[in-house]
Amino acid sequence: MTNLFTSELPTVLLIHQMNRHEGAWTILLSVTYGGNSSWIFFCEEDTRIQVVKLLETLGRFDTSKEWFLGKALYDEESTIIHHYAFAENPTVFKFPDFAAGWALSIPLVNKLANKLKSEPLKSDFTIDLKHEIALYIWQKGDGPHLTPVPEFCTDDANSHKVNHCATTFSNFLPLCGEPVKKEDVFVAVKTCRKFHGDRIPIVKQTWEREAALIEYYSDYAEISIPTIDLGVPNTDRGHCGKTFAILERFLNQSSSKIPWLVIVDDDTLISIFRLRKLLSCYDPSEPVFLGERYGYGLGTGGYSYITGGGGMVFSRIAVQKLLASKCRCYSMDAPDDMVLGMCFSGLGIPVTHSPLFHQARPMDYPKDYLSHQIPVSFHKHWNIDPVKVYFTWLAPNTEDSLHEKKAAYNREDL
Repeated sequence: MTNLFTSELPTVLLIHQMNRHEGAWTILLSVTYGGNSSWIFFCEEDTRIQVVKLLETLGRFDTSKEWFLGKALYDEESTIIHHYAFAENPTVFKFPDFAAGWALSIPLVNKLANKLKSEPLKSDFTIDLKHEIALYIWQKGDGPHLTPVPEFCTDDANSHKVNHCATTFSNFLPLCGEPVKKEDVFVAVKTCRKFHGDRIPIVKQTWEREAALIEYYSDYAEISIPTIDLGVPNTDRGHCGKTFAILERFLNQSSSKIPWLVIVDDDTLISIFRLRKLLSCYDPSEPVFLGERYGYGLGTGGYSYITGGGGMVFSRIAVQKLLASKCRCYSMDAPDDMVLGMCFSGLGIPVTHSPLFHQARPMDYPKDYLSHQIPVSFHKHWNIDPVKVYFTWLAPNTEDSLHEKKAAYNREDL
């Protein structure tokens, strides 16, 4: 987030430094950060900004009025991650691509901040902030819509198309050294007997070959897969008991030299190849809990958590600290990802968000949003060909041609 002054360099605020605010990544609007500015400009850590061009762009707008500016995204069909909003025609509602940056004029910031003081947020869950912030600003039609700004771009800085752009986006998979070794990543797949016949074969046709160490945990031992019966009955929802049994097994029965644990559902599609690159940027001697971040009750003392369907990644030390804390499931069918978030929050261990993990299917996200990503995971087999999705989006040999394939993909096919 950046305060933009017209007469001097912007003041830059890094949200991770705001330690007092568990929910700082969600809706947080305050005149405290406005000062004498005309605008507050939000961006991501890989957004590249041409400051002079940005100031010129913002200078076209009357700063005495309420403005909400950004690169517009929209849903082509209603989606669960947006609570099926605007189901009759989801394309009518626009929300900002955070990678391109987005801006609020100070009069609008003041209005929203005052509203937050008098009317605390009513929503329990934060799932997709870019959509939810646009809904909050829109105020059921009483507030401003997003105004699209063509100078807010997500093209790569080296592209020939960016001459007019005030912002660009570094489009790459993070790599901070040699990728983590295959043998340093243990993969645990949560399954149950009723899905052995349809979901496990998909895993074996797609990403299982990328994993050196993988086990399937179920409520029934089937030698042909093989699955391991954890002695935890299957539940229709939650699966907290099963997940904590997996964590205990990882500490007690796997080699103590394995630094990373990944827990996925049996209908998660994941690139272990890309995950190994991403993990090169994290220190396994630190407690790391990594994946797609959601929030629960963040405006009222809640917590952030890693949503399970996209995959949850733990360093061994994080698992050790968690199990040493005695924080456990309040019931066997409690939501495992939320209980883990609550436990880690209590331990003072922050969740680490990566937008490359996805709780839903490719068509549940705007094409423009995915076009500047190299994704690590997607979730759900519903109404798609999961094998085709994997080989289009996630397989190692698609790395070089990923953007060409994504640009051409047919929504009906995937």
